[in-house]
Amino acid sequence: MSEKTSFATLDDLFASQDVTGKRVLMRADLNVPVKDGAVSDATRIERIVPTIRDLTGKGAIVVLLSHFGRPKGERNLEFSLKPVAPAVAEEAGLDVAFADDCIGQSAADVIAAAKPGSVVLLENTRFHKGETDNDGAFADEIAKLGDIYVNDAFSAAHRAHASTEAIAHRLPAYAGRAMQAELTALGQALATPEKPVVAIVGGAKISTKLDLLGNLVSKVDYLVIGGGMANTFLAAQGIDVKASLCEHDLGDTARDILAKAETAGCQVLLPRDVVVAEEFKAMAPCKTVPATEVPDGHMILDVGTDTIADLAARFEAAKTVVWNGPLGAFEIAPFDNGTNAAARHVGMLTKMGQLTSVAGGGDTVAALNNAGAADDFSYVSTAGGAFLEWLEGKALPGVEALSRA
Repeated sequence: MSEKTSFATLDDLFASQDVTGKRVLMRADLNVPVKDGAVSDATRIERIVPTIRDLTGKGAIVVLLSHFGRPKGERNLEFSLKPVAPAVAEEAGLDVAFADDCIGQSAADVIAAAKPGSVVLLENTRFHKGETDNDGAFADEIAKLGDIYVNDAFSAAHRAHASTEAIAHRLPAYAGRAMQAELTALGQALATPEKPVVAIVGGAKISTKLDLLGNLVSKVDYLVIGGGMANTFLAAQGIDVKASLCEHDLGDTARDILAKAETAGCQVLLPRDVVVAEEFKAMAPCKTVPATEVPDGHMILDVGTDTIADLAARFEAAKTVVWNGPLGAFEIAPFDNGTNAAARHVGMLTKMGQLTSVAGGGDTVAALNNAGAADDFSYVSTAGGAFLEWLEGKALPGVEALSRA
């Protein structure tokens, strides 16, 4: 094992053996958007290219495993990975052969024909029920096709599936470059962070992030709550949020989280002032008011300038920022101002070397891209569910399997 990690990496693999001609089963997440038969967003493919290039550069035969959509254990060509092969070839700069199954003789024949330093993409693992059942016999069949296993799909690591969990116990198992980068970044952000730590949690509803909030209050110094979630916390403190999105039935839950935060020494930061409007549409007439003075018929759609200034001061005093969820209705102007300003400030401090900043979750990535700040963060995860479960303090089966291997 590498000294700095609890899992084996490609560096450990290359130090231990010559991989020339070895068949490396590489679990990737190629569940990418396809439109009119072509990949429309290659971000996830781009992230696995370093692992592919490192392995093929050492003469390995890289055999890619992935799911695609939800075919529910049946062969459904609507969910075939075949249209993804050209995109992988283009991004990696290598020819990619395609096998019409992920087990059996047809897959074995394509792999047998592959030369050292080449790539094979196997058909959707979820065409077989054994994949999502984490079936040992199915994992055995996949394992027959390889000599080494590499997992470079952190975004699928929260699933205990045959190609993410069971197979890691059947072959020598290693983390790919993207997996290694993700685990290192998340470890720096939460497991062994430089303090003070500021966590930003936004989004529409507390009900979807109870575990996340419960875990963070015991690990961070400041918890910033934004978006519709903040309205529920404001209401729980007796503030009338009028027409704002709010889970009024979760008042007790919000008060319980605040009490836990106080016990843990975590300061919860709610909006001081807010941007309100009578309707939710682009460029709707709006105004900034104290959070305690929302006018009748108005809804809170963003944080105000005083709140933005307060957050900027917190960021400047912090050493680590963890971000999940927008501060307001970032999808439409002018209600993206709070999220944009905060994201750009964190990005600037990160570029100056004052902060480690880690962000993730679907809306978060979109919000940071909207702000033009994503490239300035230390690390932005595209993992979605796996990123959230990590922040919630849950063990991820795909990661645990590498740790035990």
